[in-house]
Amino acid sequence: MTERVVLAYSGGLDTSVAIPYLAERTGAEVIAVAVDVGQGGEDMTVIRQRALDCGAVESEVVDARDEFAADYCLPAIRANALYMDRYPLVSALSRPLIVKHLVAAARAHGGTIVSHGCTGKGNDQVRFEVGLAALAPDLKVVAPARDFAWTRDKAIAYAEEKGLPIDVSAKSPYSIDQNLWGRAVETGFLEDIWNAPVEDLYAYTEDPASERDPDDVVITFDDGVPVAIDGETVTPYQAIRELNRRAGAHGVGRLDMVEDRLVGIKSREVYEAPGALALITAHQELEAVTVERDLARFKRGVDQRWGELVYDGLWFSPLKRSLDAFIHDAQRHVSGEVRLRLHGGRAVVTGRRSEASLYDFGLATYDTGDTFDQSLAKGFVRLWGLPSTMAAQRDARMGGA
Repeated sequence: MTERVVLAYSGGLDTSVAIPYLAERTGAEVIAVAVDVGQGGEDMTVIRQRALDCGAVESEVVDARDEFAADYCLPAIRANALYMDRYPLVSALSRPLIVKHLVAAARAHGGTIVSHGCTGKGNDQVRFEVGLAALAPDLKVVAPARDFAWTRDKAIAYAEEKGLPIDVSAKSPYSIDQNLWGRAVETGFLEDIWNAPVEDLYAYTEDPASERDPDDVVITFDDGVPVAIDGETVTPYQAIRELNRRAGAHGVGRLDMVEDRLVGIKSREVYEAPGALALITAHQELEAVTVERDLARFKRGVDQRWGELVYDGLWFSPLKRSLDAFIHDAQRHVSGEVRLRLHGGRAVVTGRRSEASLYDFGLATYDTGDTFDQSLAKGFVRLWGLPSTMAAQRDARMGGA
């Protein structure tokens, strides 16, 4: 019986060339699976047909936009997920979803091999293969760009030799990955980290220096989930799309950073994530109002570790699953509204309110109406500092030893 390879298919040069190449190299039939996670660009029906024209025996397109928003982006909002305190996991969030659908396709079509277009230098090879090992350890993996030293010039020559129906004449100076949650740009002149980004590499955001009036937006959350924008009920997918549009119009969400890849190298990346950063900014502020101090302090460490696990390709790990349970419980009172002002590349919180608020005006005010009993503070301060006082006295007694 002929083996079948399930290929994560993007419709671009590398994965299109991989279809006949994998068939030749492995003797297997190729099934192309394209997953729509809101990346935009070409019509997905065109991509499906291209895979068939390149020799795939089956070609599937999965509309996973709502699933991506609700099951992958939403947990990132509730975890305030920012790798290295900056990057909102644009590519990392989509990979476990793609893996899930690759496994489903392999089961449906009798596939025994899964293939992807990642190189050996990036994080995505880890995210794909560790995810596959967690969900379907029986499946074999073939990565042409890594396993067969497949380079772009080889891919172009092979496409021309085979007469494949893809345009190989134009080469973008950048490597781009994009989805609903954001857009990642690398390579080309950006590899010199002294070079500043140029305006033409951006697509999700307008120039933040352009003159325009500020945009005030009110985001409503229920248990950490964005459920309305300016009073209009939205799904997670709709919330992200709307804030991509409105925050992107003001240049919100641009990042230029050197990050630590899992494989050990540092990489320069330029990101656009207007909706992601606006939503995380609002969510963090509502947590500041509604989450008790010690829980909030502990959750900040959990959030950081959650982001690292997702970045490192461990979406399906036991630790990630347990952190999800903690985060879910910590969101029980994260309900209310946050007002953001979008302007000049920034999303600035200008208001917050919640029926679950722990902010007490009477305790906080310094004016008439103050209900805080200041007579309690003197004794509290002395007891709080008692260990440090005793240690200082001991050190003085022993000559500072």
